[in-house]
Amino acid sequence: MQFKKKQLVRLMSLSTAAVVISITLTGCILEKEVTGVEFTNTPRPVTDGDMVRTYSKTTAIVSYSDGTTKEYPLSYQKLFGVKDRVGGNAYPAGQLYARDGSPIMDPYGQPVIAETPDGNSLLQVEDRLFLVTHYEYDWLLSDGAKSYKTEDWYSRMPMSMTLTHIEQDENTGILSAVEQRPIDFSAVGGVWIPCFASQTPWNTHLGSEEDYDLDARTIETGSNDALAGMDDLYFGAPGSANPYHYGHFPEITVAADGNTDVVKHYAMGRATWEMAMVMPDERTTFAGDDGKNTGLFMFVADRKADLSAGTLYAAKWTQTSAANGGAATLSWIRLGHATDAEIKALADSTTFSDIFEFSPEPAEGFKAIRAGSKTTEYLKLKPGMEKAAAFLETRRYAAYLGATTEFNKMEGVAVNGDDKRVYVAISKIKDGMLEDPTAPADDIRLPKLSAGATYEMTLAGNQTDSEGNPIDSDWVGTAIHVPAALLGEEIAVDEQGNTANPDRIANPDNVFFSARMRTLFIGEDSGMHVNNYVWAYNVDTGKLSRILSLMAGAEATGLQAVENIGDYSYIMSNAQHQGDFIKTMNEELKSRLADKIDRFDAPVGYIKGLPRL
Repeated sequence: MQFKKKQLVRLMSLSTAAVVISITLTGCILEKEVTGVEFTNTPRPVTDGDMVRTYSKTTAIVSYSDGTTKEYPLSYQKLFGVKDRVGGNAYPAGQLYARDGSPIMDPYGQPVIAETPDGNSLLQVEDRLFLVTHYEYDWLLSDGAKSYKTEDWYSRMPMSMTLTHIEQDENTGILSAVEQRPIDFSAVGGVWIPCFASQTPWNTHLGSEEDYDLDARTIETGSNDALAGMDDLYFGAPGSANPYHYGHFPEITVAADGNTDVVKHYAMGRATWEMAMVMPDERTTFAGDDGKNTGLFMFVADRKADLSAGTLYAAKWTQTSAANGGAATLSWIRLGHATDAEIKALADSTTFSDIFEFSPEPAEGFKAIRAGSKTTEYLKLKPGMEKAAAFLETRRYAAYLGATTEFNKMEGVAVNGDDKRVYVAISKIKDGMLEDPTAPADDIRLPKLSAGATYEMTLAGNQTDSEGNPIDSDWVGTAIHVPAALLGEEIAVDEQGNTANPDRIANPDNVFFSARMRTLFIGEDSGMHVNNYVWAYNVDTGKLSRILSLMAGAEATGLQAVENIGDYSYIMSNAQHQGDFIKTMNEELKSRLADKIDRFDAPVGYIKGLPRL
């Protein structure tokens, strides 16, 4: 379907340089430029009423070049919920679909509606606004049971994204969802656990797929039935789904008439991708790999604004300090070069046993690795299978070549292009990141910190890979550490049940950097805060401010700062699995709040009140 074209407001370019506000006085034009943005702190929720709502009590203080400041109160605005039907959409926003577009039903004959909106991209295409939204996984069946723990149901479901036409009120800045449809992934075999997302410099949506459960080795041996839901509910035929078709980066191009084009970038490797961020050179990309014993990856495309071909690298961590979240220098191991077409052809025809020999115990000629789990595997690469290993078994091959696969819960990635810095969220410093002399490799040796940290990576040019070959990018990571304000802090359980300091970030997940505001925004996915928050960290002053409090149990998702849509700017922010309380929560408090939360709903929305910057 195509959206009807309406032109209610005139929208200014998203890529406009620093704004100049012009005031005409007696024939003269005075230019007043924004020079800084500061955020006040939203108090943490203490009443039951505040704990069961999503709200902001923050004020943005904007400084101008003439020395004046102006205060802008912020608030949260819901665009739609996952149970809502938007415009002419025949089904709720969170509905999941089979390959033919029919709605998937649960065991009780009720629609399967995902309560987990995640990645957002608010895109301006010509004079129209479109919002691409991910739905990460299905949490609850219609009887309230957790779907992935229900006997005789599926641990994983075919997932979805929606495209929503957004209109802006030019006088108030309020955004409205006016039309919506699911994005069709049938041409690429569906989509698997789409998590966080980013926006490319060329104005497309760069999504993600987390290949959780899709261990091609155990699927091939028949001991893993993770693809059953995709087979039965999406394709409608056993044996249709292929594990090597998932764990890639889907890119969605949106046309002004609302049509979408979807591709999966097989050349960028396969892993549990949280998201990828393209650098300002429009070629270099850093990707966060979620889960246990994961890697940090860099992709350098052959051409600008084209992710269909390039060279893939994996990082080697050389530790320089174990204090305050740790610090290290980074080097890069080249995994290989490929095109999407090459790897798609290999994915169609290759199995795990075509790539590696496997042994459950040490054997001559086999390498010991840990990649994707805490279990040690013993592998031998088969002759001529280097390319298949690099791009279909990316994490395993990285470990095989000596790259560091000890990171834990690597989440979002954000870029500060002016300072050549990348920010990487590590939700929990534990498991592979701890010292372990029994591990096949032990590059990262840090004290456990379950509250996690957000790391800052320094970028530079003129770098070489582990074999001494030049890396064709000026945006290569060289060193990594944690800024002091971005280190989590654990506490003894408090009266609400928090086990991390509520006045510091715990378990960072989504991250997004705004160059105009000089601010890194960070959303939490915490098992340590009763209410999760979105934070603003000013990279110049070091000030950390809580700017949004979410409903108890909800994870902060869909983070994106969008500047200068007409006279307004926005911070996109969703929530998922509201009412999924942390284990340490005060039982009396839990019982009081439970009936006040609709666990079947989840908001897609934004923080409003910011001016043109």
